[in-house]
Amino acid sequence: MKFRLINCFFFYFVCFSVFSQNKIDLKAVFDVENRKISISQTIRYYNTSQETLDTIYLNNWGNSYSTKITPLAKRIADEYKNDFHLAKNKDRGYSVVTSIKQNGIDLEYCELENSPDVVKVTLNNPLMPKDYYEIKLDYVVRIPNSKFTKYGLTNEGDINLRYWYITPAIYDGNWQYYSNEDLDDLFIPKADITLDLYCPKDFKVTSELDLDSHTQNTNNQNLKLSGKNRLNTKLFLNKQKIFNTIQNDDFALVSGIEDKKLQVIDKVLITEKILGFLEENLGKYPHKKLIVSHIDYNKNPIYGLNFLPKFLKPYPNRFQYEIKLLKIALNNYLENTLLLNPRKEQWLMDGIQIYYLIKYVDEYYPKMKFLGSFADIWGIRAFHAADMKFNDKYTLVFMLMARTNRDQKLTMPKDSLLKFNSNIANQYKAGLGLRYLDDFVNKDIVENSLSEFVKENKLKDISTKDFEDLIKSKTSKDISWFFDDYLNTRKKIDFKIKNVIKTEDSVTLTIKNKRENSMPISLYALKDDSIISKTWVQNISKSKTITIPRNDANKLVLNYNKAIPEINVRDNWKSLKGNRLYNKPLQFRVFQDIEDPHYSQVFFMPVIEYNNIYDGLSLGARMYNKTVLRKLLNYKIEPRYAFGSRTLTGSTTISNIHYLENKNLYRINYGIGASYSSYAEDLFVRRITPSLTFYFRDDNDFRSNKRKILSFRYIDIHRDKDVNNILTSSEPNYSVFSARYIHSNDNLINFGKWTADFQLAKEFSKVSFKYEYRKLFESNRQLNLRFFTGAFISNKTDLDSNYFSFALDRPTDYLFEYAYLGRSESSGIFSQQFITAEGGFKSKLEFPYANQWMSTLNASTTLWKYVLLYGDIGLVKNKFDSTHFVYDSGIRLNLVTDYFEIYFPLYSNLGWEIGQPNYDQKIRFKFTVDPQVLLGLFRRRWF
Repeated sequence: MKFRLINCFFFYFVCFSVFSQNKIDLKAVFDVENRKISISQTIRYYNTSQETLDTIYLNNWGNSYSTKITPLAKRIADEYKNDFHLAKNKDRGYSVVTSIKQNGIDLEYCELENSPDVVKVTLNNPLMPKDYYEIKLDYVVRIPNSKFTKYGLTNEGDINLRYWYITPAIYDGNWQYYSNEDLDDLFIPKADITLDLYCPKDFKVTSELDLDSHTQNTNNQNLKLSGKNRLNTKLFLNKQKIFNTIQNDDFALVSGIEDKKLQVIDKVLITEKILGFLEENLGKYPHKKLIVSHIDYNKNPIYGLNFLPKFLKPYPNRFQYEIKLLKIALNNYLENTLLLNPRKEQWLMDGIQIYYLIKYVDEYYPKMKFLGSFADIWGIRAFHAADMKFNDKYTLVFMLMARTNRDQKLTMPKDSLLKFNSNIANQYKAGLGLRYLDDFVNKDIVENSLSEFVKENKLKDISTKDFEDLIKSKTSKDISWFFDDYLNTRKKIDFKIKNVIKTEDSVTLTIKNKRENSMPISLYALKDDSIISKTWVQNISKSKTITIPRNDANKLVLNYNKAIPEINVRDNWKSLKGNRLYNKPLQFRVFQDIEDPHYSQVFFMPVIEYNNIYDGLSLGARMYNKTVLRKLLNYKIEPRYAFGSRTLTGSTTISNIHYLENKNLYRINYGIGASYSSYAEDLFVRRITPSLTFYFRDDNDFRSNKRKILSFRYIDIHRDKDVNNILTSSEPNYSVFSARYIHSNDNLINFGKWTADFQLAKEFSKVSFKYEYRKLFESNRQLNLRFFTGAFISNKTDLDSNYFSFALDRPTDYLFEYAYLGRSESSGIFSQQFITAEGGFKSKLEFPYANQWMSTLNASTTLWKYVLLYGDIGLVKNKFDSTHFVYDSGIRLNLVTDYFEIYFPLYSNLGWEIGQPNYDQKIRFKFTVDPQVLLGLFRRRWF
């Protein structure tokens, strides 16, 4: 009896293992003219859990394009791209389910309220453990325009598809369904897939599935494609041939990455080289074909290469093509074989990909420089950046985020990451982390384990915990720090050598851990540039004192091989020669560079300015310590000589930054700045400003654009007196204390910002409040509202000067905080510059100032595309005068919002301005030339 039970159990197990394969059978008829796909589909899905299921969930990501409020639409808008929000309905696409049946009986189903690309289905009969459901679906997919996610219908008439048909969601104790957010991270079970396609015969169809049969009639072709153990397959329908197949034994690489400057034989050799590398390190690919498309590369490029103009070629064509092909082949290989949850466990696939990219370059291109051939150009080769290897870029780019307190932990869900972290920094950090772990464990244990993990777990249900267990089983060293601190926190790595005591045969030193973590650090003893010893130091809670043999060493270095992504390596060196200056020699460099930790660097940059009103030609130099990576302590000294005024002018600043991790108050800035410059012809101003600023954000949601800033400044102004100018004759010198609070939520669709300001000076005190709101409607109509109100608490200034008064159309800028091109002009083109401040009026009216209080409302709305109609109304109150109602209106050309705009006044208190004399002098413009401000256009899409 016992033997029979064992046999029955074994028979059940074998049957379940053999026959419990998920299946998807699909018939798709393409109506290219109407951009529709009619689909009839059968899904068989096995319940591998121990629970009984009454409802199931399906991924219908084709419907993520259906409205402008889907998670996909919101994600695109969050990254300041308006093409989806402004798209016509016909361009967006949808997926409409017409029926879902089980055993011929209709099932109840609905879309989730906040996720219309997920379908909830109520089964007629409960799904028992180890059993399966089989349902039949009919639905219609409208193909979206490819400009949104690069998948869909292209301008050339090609059709590129991914996540285009309905798939079952995974149940592993919890339903693992997510909405499409253009992250290419659909999590579905492997299945045997059969596609029966009917499409126009003038299309060339490319797929990783095997072609079973192919028939053609007069207008259409019928293709039958199939494959076992597949995930959501990509499908390309192209009018021209863009994919080339290179066969290697029984495996083919189908590539859509083109480089017309390479010969076919070169591409063949490169492909064979890469396929050999993949098979050696990751094992045999389980399918017959691997597709590498141009879309894959465009969405996951070699960053740096993709930002360069095409005429700049720092790397050889062969290397550039090779590294592109390798990166996408690695990504697609792992994506199609490792059944990890890509939204929650993406770090491991990213880490493996970057690990092997680094290994490949180390193995085949060890001398390739970060700047490529540019590193050999005279002038450039003097920079430290020219000395960097190609693989040094991974640490550099990750540090761009870590040094600015914008890094995020590797185990955070992919949809919670900033775009820069998701696409670049976290991938690099994951790869660097595996290199760090490998260096610590030694004997290639991590590399061999990575290879074993991929080879042994292809197409198996796994998690990152399986990888952790595998690594820990291979070493006796304690590596819990990697999984606890490196992966699961934002803790930085930063160590320092201190208190060195040397004898003839030993060195005693203290290593300080400047951060709260349990991560180890490597200590090298060098004689000149030769390594004498390497020691791993662990369990440094705050500091640890150790003694090592000297062995003629003359230098101690932490993290010498830079295998550890340490946030600050400038204090990792200690000389044993007795000369403290030798420890960090002073280095002077022309122009900004990437920091060299071996030196204390000072940079110089020539400064050339021209001001045809004040100083004429000005020549000078800027001396500063700022490198490409942000430092905490920064200084800048900038003396200039103005040939027009024959005067030495300039400025200097010193500031310090404190970053606070895991807090809403994430940054504190404090410092002092001083400047001496012209503010009118032959008149100069000296400005000294100490400041303290607190920055707040939502520490649980870095993607949120909500920001709060609280700043305190003391502005001390000393100006030359101008007896001919009432603005400076009565109050040439003054000091103002300013406290300002800013609350903003800067988004593409809804922009909101309010500011409260308090100023206190010897002769006055005042408060003001400003609120801005901007709404972009689905019709592409924009509404802009701005409200300002300000009042003096006390005002003992000369009421005739109005220098400290609220301004209706052009503030006097007595705090010298606005970027005026010409500060004191009352006529000419510079006087027509408009800066949105205080009253915000564009017309220059009879009552331009208020020395008691002022309230204004500015509004504008779209007429056509970037042409808007604006209107301003307000109340102006001066002492000993009645309140005046003011208004103006006109046309606003919104060429680049907040950066380049032109205003044409039409009607105001002055009447019809367009018909009045000298109308050209009434036109106002907004123009920003500050590179840091312009970089904001880039930053808001990535950070």
